[in-house]
Amino acid sequence: MLFLVPSPIGNLADITFRAIDILKSVDLILAEDTRTSAVLLNHYQIQKPITPYHQHNEHKIVAHLTEQLQAGKTMAMLTDAGTPGVSDPAFLLVRECVKHDIKVECLPGATAFVPALVNSGLPMNSFCFEGFLPLKKGRQTMFKKLAEEERTMVFYESPMRLVKTLNECIQYFGAERQCCVSRELTKKFEENKRGTLQEVHDHFNSKVVKGEIVIVVAGKE
Repeated sequence: MLFLVPSPIGNLADITFRAIDILKSVDLILAEDTRTSAVLLNHYQIQKPITPYHQHNEHKIVAHLTEQLQAGKTMAMLTDAGTPGVSDPAFLLVRECVKHDIKVECLPGATAFVPALVNSGLPMNSFCFEGFLPLKKGRQTMFKKLAEEERTMVFYESPMRLVKTLNECIQYFGAERQCCVSRELTKKFEENKRGTLQEVHDHFNSKVVKGEIVIVVAGKE
């Protein structure tokens, strides 16, 4: 059986009792980054075998992991922060489990875009989650398509590319479009900057940006 276990996006207290019980009970923990997951596991005194599972090795080891699961081994998957499969590795192994009738269970828990969307103050009765935008190929095409999107849009971004992405949002959506950028959610220095795209761009362009980023942009009126 495979368990997908959401991990805290910043505050280590944001994990469920059930997630801790699952991590203590499985035979093997799959981790996107073993060093990052070790911090969480050590904090809760969880001592289990742990092996890397990330975008660079998942194609190589997915068949081996599937065989182990078929043989009765239980596994839990942890990504660096949030729910596995949401802009993180998980899809390939889940697909193989479904194909081979291996039970998969996803626990409820932390996902960065949910608190960012809820506290943005923008409409959330209907929204689209785009994850990370393409870095090069298809990026311009994606922006042109999203320029006509009427739902609230949610993106993940790195701190290094935040200002560039906001500048592109201004180019395609207009400087007066409302948005909110959430940074370091659940952590000590959490920041939620709301305003027009131009105002938010200018705010972050004047400082060094650190931490995980979620961008929420209003849809076209």
